[in-house]
Amino acid sequence: MAEIFPFQKYFIVIIISIIHLITSTIGKTKPWTNILLPPKLSDRFLDDPESIKLASSDYGNLVQEIPAAIFNPSSINDIVSLIKFSNSSSIPFNIAARGQGHSTCGQAMAGINGVVINMASYRKSKGAGIEVSSIVDSSIGKFYADVGGEQLWIDVLHATLEHGLTPVSWTDYLYLTVGGTLSNAGISGQTFRYGPQISNVYEMDVVTGKGDFVTCSSGKNSELFFAVLGGLGQFGIITRARIGLEPAPKRVKWVRMLYNDFSAFAKDQEYLISNNGRNPSNTLNYLEGLLLMHQGPPDNWRSSFFPLSDHSRIISLLTKHSIIYCLEVVKYYDDHTQNTVNEELKVLFQGLSYIPGLIFEKNVSYLQFLNRVRSGELKLQSQGLWDVPHPWLNLFLPKSCILDFDSSVFKEIILKRNITTGPVLIYPMNRSKWDDKMSVVIPDEDVFYTVAFLHSSGFDDWEAFDIQNREILQFCEIAGIQFKQYLPHYKRQQDWEKHFGKKWRSFKEKKSKFDPRNILSPGQRIFNHNY
Repeated sequence: MAEIFPFQKYFIVIIISIIHLITSTIGKTKPWTNILLPPKLSDRFLDDPESIKLASSDYGNLVQEIPAAIFNPSSINDIVSLIKFSNSSSIPFNIAARGQGHSTCGQAMAGINGVVINMASYRKSKGAGIEVSSIVDSSIGKFYADVGGEQLWIDVLHATLEHGLTPVSWTDYLYLTVGGTLSNAGISGQTFRYGPQISNVYEMDVVTGKGDFVTCSSGKNSELFFAVLGGLGQFGIITRARIGLEPAPKRVKWVRMLYNDFSAFAKDQEYLISNNGRNPSNTLNYLEGLLLMHQGPPDNWRSSFFPLSDHSRIISLLTKHSIIYCLEVVKYYDDHTQNTVNEELKVLFQGLSYIPGLIFEKNVSYLQFLNRVRSGELKLQSQGLWDVPHPWLNLFLPKSCILDFDSSVFKEIILKRNITTGPVLIYPMNRSKWDDKMSVVIPDEDVFYTVAFLHSSGFDDWEAFDIQNREILQFCEIAGIQFKQYLPHYKRQQDWEKHFGKKWRSFKEKKSKFDPRNILSPGQRIFNHNY
């Protein structure tokens, strides 16, 4: 049975009239909107222009939608009450939980008659917090942390490291909320070995679209548990997640190798992830790949890696080949393994086909490596280059098509348009590390790749990147590639049906069960096309 927070049945209905004078950044004046609210929640709302403006855009800076109000909860019970009240209204209003707003196409927005729940405010005021258990949970055989859905992964990392423990699966960027990444999947270079973040969750507290507060796991209320993981916020708001932990390493060997042949690059990546689990001492902890292109410098904002003395040689290769492929791997170690880590890497690298002499190594702390993107972010912020449009495209591609993708997309579309600004990542993952019962969809091959075009642009030229993204998608369609978008964005339900494929019917049934009035996460536009 679901556990339901106490809820006041009788409300004295008041009318909050909201008018917003929107600045030129938003582009239009907000009309009057009437939302009926219980008085005990009225002081949790903000409708001032600055708050509204903040919730009217996201990291993508491509979509701007003005909500009716911002809701700053002081407790989970406030979230329950808000959702229940929307359900009780003759015309329910949309609700979107916003963590860091790191979506790129308005997925965390609520629309003109909707309410945005400001999870950052909840985190700053109190939140569910982070509680680390130093006792192994016998049911999962691991240490664990109970973490509020509003918490940032960087804070989870700091809290667990104080106990000598750490989650094992990460995203490249740590200033994201736990609830936000678990609603998508949460991937990075650790995914091939440990699975996505959603594969490392053992229990959750969720407020459903009906306002029910439910504790769920794979053995308790399992339908909701698997639906929410990778469910794009459609079924409930994650307020707590139990995350598995392992003893934390102290340092990492961080290595990059360069290739001028994509086939060799892909073959080596697939070989390295195939060792997963057979022998821990002969397995990497992290593997990603990225493209270096003649349009940009060898290093990018995500990290500065290559010695300046080698830049001229790398640039010469880029001039000759236009694209160089960079294999990036990491091996963790601590006091017990510091004397053997180099030998273990030497064994792993035997037979790899990188360009002789173009292998580079760093030795950094575990924390420095996981938080590697932060320094680049701060630099861009100081230059005013962070809050710009980000017309990203993230794909999951079957292994069987990856060579064609290189020849037709990297070497044709990308090079010919010559506009790429920002990292382009490409690395493989093992399907066996994903649970098919979860809502997220991936290609139906044992090994599949993620390809991420992480573009940045100006406010006056982002459309060129959008056109390039559409050309890439069109190529995939014509070539019959069974791709899936990660962090998907579609405007038509038939496109969502195609995206979810065989999972669509179940996904739709769960929506009817857990959010029957289509209240939650309208910005995904799965069921709310004209909100």
